[in-house]
Amino acid sequence: MSIIDRALSLVGLEKRSTIGVNGWPMPLSATSVTPTTAQSVSAVYACVQAIAETTASLPLILFRRGEDGDRERATDHPLYRVLHDQFNPEMTALEGREYLQASVLLKGNGFAKIVRGYDGQVRELWPLNPDNVQVRRTPSGLVYEHSKEGVLTRLLSHEVLHLRHRLGDDGVLGVSPIAAARGVVELAIAENQHGVSTFTNGAKLLGVLKFPGKLKPEQRQAIGASWASQHAGAANAGRTAILEEGVDFQALSMSLEDASWIEARKLSVIEVCRLFRCPPLIVQSMESANYSNSVELARQFVTMTLRRHLIAWEQGIASKLLTDAGRRTYFAEHSVEGLLRGDSVNRAQFYSSGISDGWLMRSEARKLENLPAIDGIDDAAPKTSGTATAPGVYPSKQ
Repeated sequence: MSIIDRALSLVGLEKRSTIGVNGWPMPLSATSVTPTTAQSVSAVYACVQAIAETTASLPLILFRRGEDGDRERATDHPLYRVLHDQFNPEMTALEGREYLQASVLLKGNGFAKIVRGYDGQVRELWPLNPDNVQVRRTPSGLVYEHSKEGVLTRLLSHEVLHLRHRLGDDGVLGVSPIAAARGVVELAIAENQHGVSTFTNGAKLLGVLKFPGKLKPEQRQAIGASWASQHAGAANAGRTAILEEGVDFQALSMSLEDASWIEARKLSVIEVCRLFRCPPLIVQSMESANYSNSVELARQFVTMTLRRHLIAWEQGIASKLLTDAGRRTYFAEHSVEGLLRGDSVNRAQFYSSGISDGWLMRSEARKLENLPAIDGIDDAAPKTSGTATAPGVYPSKQ
């Protein structure tokens, strides 16, 4: 029996030749993959956490549009505090945003109840468990029905912040990567269960006992229980077996390496990363990582993985958390400069080029590096000798 056959048999699955793709039934099982069981796969949990934690920890700033395309932080707006500091009295903005983003990745949808003040401005956001929310389309718009502890609450569209993964065919709910590619996650779960079963039962003592005569059913049961209690499990690994006269132990197990279990596990990590568009390096799969490509992989994580989720947040905020008049004046935006900074040499060259070409001020470069302001630093003429210097160094020290 192949390693895949053995892994699938542990969860009650079998390979078929007449249905599905390449002989495999689609999906492999109808009940084994849920958001909870999927997170038992380390690659799934790591991808979800990497995206959710990074998205939630990025500064989400509410800006006020100024004249000539300028902008400034709208720290006096009530929504600024909700997005940046405190979602509601019971959770911080980071905790609330992380929960919503994880819900989007695991369940396809993230819901938050909007609480407004007397002036119509958002004062609180309360995340809702997607499992307890039903969305219905009515002539007047979407209605969200939230059930908790037997109490049903109906919320109108403007009362709910709804974030979605890729939109489903109904045009209302999102589809999570886990639901879209259930078979990939299910196979990874089967591989996990195979490994647990193998090491629990002892990777080297899997085999059969051969007796010279026929055993009665009660004898077989007693001998099996006695053998398992003395030799099965990691705690009994390496114990010497003592056999009665005429009894022969015939090992049937192959090593995990020979069965390519480790290679199958590595492939599952890559497959899961594909589902979430997450570079394997981000989830600590280091086979192809090195210093020269780590910066580029981090950039890809922002542009290929996070970008879609960040835009979904920003557009959702504009659509549901700002009034019509507010959208003309205010907008929310994530600050991703910290993730795209690169190494110090590249940053110094980038700033030096911007300063010498005139599209970047020395004070702006210092601000991007979180350095304190220096009065009059922009009054000094930039050096044009071609020698790259650290951005924003005080003129007298150049």
